[in-house]
Amino acid sequence: MGDVIVSAPSIMTIVGARPQFIKAAALSRVIQSTGQLREYIVHTGQHFDDNMSEIFFRELSIPVPWRHLGIGGGGHGAMTGRMLIGLEELVKSDRPDAILVYGDTNSTLAGAITAAKMQIPLIHVEAGLRSFNRAMPEEINRLIADQLSSLLFCPTEASVTNLRNEGNGAQIETVGDINFDATLFAMQQSRSRSEIVETLELSGKRFALCTLHRAENTDDLDRLNKIVQFIEHQAKELNVILPLHPRTRAVFKANHIVPKGVRVIDPLGYFDIHALMAGCDIVITDSGGMQKEAYFHARPCITLRDETEWVETIQAGWNRLWTEDDWSAPRRTIHDYGDGKAANKMVNHIVDFLGNCRS
Repeated sequence: MGDVIVSAPSIMTIVGARPQFIKAAALSRVIQSTGQLREYIVHTGQHFDDNMSEIFFRELSIPVPWRHLGIGGGGHGAMTGRMLIGLEELVKSDRPDAILVYGDTNSTLAGAITAAKMQIPLIHVEAGLRSFNRAMPEEINRLIADQLSSLLFCPTEASVTNLRNEGNGAQIETVGDINFDATLFAMQQSRSRSEIVETLELSGKRFALCTLHRAENTDDLDRLNKIVQFIEHQAKELNVILPLHPRTRAVFKANHIVPKGVRVIDPLGYFDIHALMAGCDIVITDSGGMQKEAYFHARPCITLRDETEWVETIQAGWNRLWTEDDWSAPRRTIHDYGDGKAANKMVNHIVDFLGNCRS
C-alpha cells in the first residue's frame, strides 16, 4: 500500500448492497495503493444477511467499514429515513471533503440527500443510466443522485448522452465500467478459490446460472409466477442453478412456490458466482451487474425484466429480454466498457476535482 498523505482529501464512501460492495472493492484497492485519498467506508446495513454482505467484505478484502449503521429491512421510505438520520450524524462529526455513492439503491439515495443537505460535494459512480421506467425505485434513486452530484462517473457514452439530454451541469467523466475491473479480479481469483462447480457436480454438464431478486418481479405475484414458469421451461433443456436471494426465498415460502426442475441453493460468495458464470452455458437474471458480468465472461444472457439500462449488451448481441425471443444481433465487442482500469481513472479525477475544490 502506498503511504497515505496526511493532508490527503477525505471521501466518505457509502455502501449497503452486494453490487456496491463489489464496485467499492475495485475502487478501494486503487485508493489504498496510491495513498492520494483517505477513504472512510460506511455500511448502511441494507444487505445484512452474511451471504449477502459480510462474505463480500471478507472475500474482496474491502477495508472494514469505519461505521456500520445496521439499517436493514422495512419499506423504502422507512429504510431511507433511518439512513438519513444516521448519515447526517456521521457527517456532522467527521466532515469529509466529498461523499461517494454507487449505483441506484436506497443507500445511494440516502447518501445523495445527506450530501446535498450537508453541502458536501457528491460523487456518483455509474451515473447516467436510465431504464426510463419510473415505476422502478432504482430509476428514481438514479435520477436524484445524478441531479445532486458534483462529479459524475459514466460507464458508457449512452449514459453521458442521458445526462446531457437532462441538462445536467455537473462535471461528467466517461471512465468505462468499474464492473469490468471487478470481474477481471474475480476471474483470476475464482480459478483458485472456488470449488463450487465440483461441489454442485456440474463439471461437464450444461447448465444455466439464474438469479431473481428485483422488487418489480418479487412483489407482483402474477408476474413472479410467469417468470417462474419461464425459468421452469429453460430447465427442460439444461440444469438451472438458482442461488436464492433472502427476499425472494421469503416470497416463495409465503406463496408456496417451488420451481419445478430448478436447483435452488443458498446465496453464494462472489468468487463462487464467477466460477459458475465461467462454466455455465447461459445466465438468466434480473440483476443489472450480472448482465454485464455475463458479457465479460462471453456468456449469453436472458434478462428477466421488460427493459434494461445496459442497452449495449442487447445491441451487441449478448443479451435479450425474457419477453422477446430475438438473438439476431451479431455478437460484437462493447468498447464502451473500457479496459478494466476505470478505478484508476476515477481516482485521478477525484484527486483533481477535490484539489480544485480546495484551491
